[in-house]
Amino acid sequence: MPIRTRFLILVMILLLSGSMLSAESFGQRTAAALKDRGISPWLVVVLISMVPIIELRGAIPVAMAVFGMPWYEAAGLSILGNMIPIPLILLFIEWFLALISRFRWGARFSNWICNRARNRGKVVERYAEYGLAVFVGIPLPVTGAWTGSLAAKLFGLPFWKSLLWIFAGVLLAATVVTTITVLGISLF
Repeated sequence: MPIRTRFLILVMILLLSGSMLSAESFGQRTAAALKDRGISPWLVVVLISMVPIIELRGAIPVAMAVFGMPWYEAAGLSILGNMIPIPLILLFIEWFLALISRFRWGARFSNWICNRARNRGKVVERYAEYGLAVFVGIPLPVTGAWTGSLAAKLFGLPFWKSLLWIFAGVLLAATVVTTITVLGISLF
């Protein structure tokens, strides 16, 4: 690999690491700015939980730390927001990936995202619906409801079973994240 490519990869890793370390303050600043503009805290939490990768892992801490919501309100709104896009993803992801695959960049993106979901979704492949709930429920990067929906489609799970088990995983993730957030807030 050429030195220039290695250097660019190193710079990207350092930038990503720095952005991950400042993500909480960025999320808090963004939520506070939206609140100052008169946008309902409930809407902000629902919207944050709809964003891929962030999902309810980011929405619950923001709801509790920035907006001072009680845990049950933060968790409920985050679960709602996290589940809103899932039926649409399950219904239209194949169509969307086929559509963008007509372009070279779209084909690369489709291949990358499908390979990533297959590699991360080994538990889904092995344990089907139960694996899907665990995959979605473990609050790690790239294991949320969005990726779980893609994995469910890639491994051929039926729509209604996928929706049910993704919901179970979202409930599990909400329980874990809420518990960690409550413990984190009470410790400080």
